[in-house]
Amino acid sequence: MKVTVARHAGICYGVERALKLADEAAATGRTVHTLGPLIHNPQAVDALRARGVGVAASLDEADEGILVIRSHGVDPAIIEAAREKGLDVIDATCPFVSSAQQAAAQLKADGYTVVIVGEADHPEVEGIVGLTGGDALVVEEVTDIPERLPSRRVGIVVQTTQTLERLNEVVAALLPRVSELKVHNTICSATGKNQRSAQDLARTVDAMVVVGGHNSGNTSRLAEICRAVNPRVHLVETADELDPAWFKGVRTVGVSAGASTPDKQMAGVVGAIEAMSDDVSD
Repeated sequence: MKVTVARHAGICYGVERALKLADEAAATGRTVHTLGPLIHNPQAVDALRARGVGVAASLDEADEGILVIRSHGVDPAIIEAAREKGLDVIDATCPFVSSAQQAAAQLKADGYTVVIVGEADHPEVEGIVGLTGGDALVVEEVTDIPERLPSRRVGIVVQTTQTLERLNEVVAALLPRVSELKVHNTICSATGKNQRSAQDLARTVDAMVVVGGHNSGNTSRLAEICRAVNPRVHLVETADELDPAWFKGVRTVGVSAGASTPDKQMAGVVGAIEAMSDDVSD
């Protein structure tokens, strides 16, 4: 059984940066919390917890020391409140997310109705909404666009892990209904490369395995993109979740991983698939 890893797969710059900043905070020996999980990868979060980096669900759970803002970003009012509370804040917001935040804030300041293409309950989207003062429309599907828009001047930003296809669908639906449409394609370049590379590989193999947190939106989206061209797609967090039955009679397996998946985690899954090759080749 041949195992091939997608050309572009796994951890992105923004996640690597966030993990590095959290590690540096832990090395100070002070009390350290992240505000929510630093990234959507339970294994990486557990590793940080073992180093003394706790997870605070809210500011109420962080009374002293260092507060690390997760890669998804937050409403800037939360950062201000943390500093007023006396916490030292390390902002680990992904630079691509910061760009989306600033684009939304500028559109709002310029008088546009801001439309955010993304998931309303995702922390990244909640942070972008905060940059508009809470005055933005969140659209995950075209059907989420309201019948009456607040104005005919609309500006769009995109959750960094969304697909270009989803953005194009929303743009096409809005164009006939507005007098002016300004679009900021804030999809992360690494996300786009991962998605295209994974789908290209999925077309050529018998089965596909996507590695990453079950709570990770970008990992789940990666699996969906692969399923569009190959029905035998499996999403796992670790090698322990692999089922030999998935590979019975399979000659070629492709592997990709979400942007919040460390290389070591993906390598563990690849090694486990290769190790079971002899058992399932018949």
